[in-house]
Amino acid sequence: MRVKFSEEVVPLTDLKVNQGRVVRQPTEAHRPVLLTNRGRGIAHVQSVADFERDADERDCMRATVAGLAGLDAGREVSLAEAKSRLGLPKADG
Repeated sequence: MRVKFSEEVVPLTDLKVNQGRVVRQPTEAHRPVLLTNRGRGIAHVQSVADFERDADERDCMRATVAGLAGLDAGREVSLAEAKSRLGLPKADG
């Protein structure tokens, strides 16, 4: 999902007046909020669950890119070797 801060802009004064609504908004809508002061962005508010999901996705993508780079560089091992390194049981026959 592409973030459109133009749709989720909250002036800092709104946060001071109605903290509950501003804090609930990213959790309920699953969209981050951009806090502004004098028309300039100063902070990004996101639910913890969405932050953790996004972090997991970034970690997965980094691992995928690193794995593909390793394959391009000729660093590969057999399935049996990978299982051995990870301590996984070998498949029977």
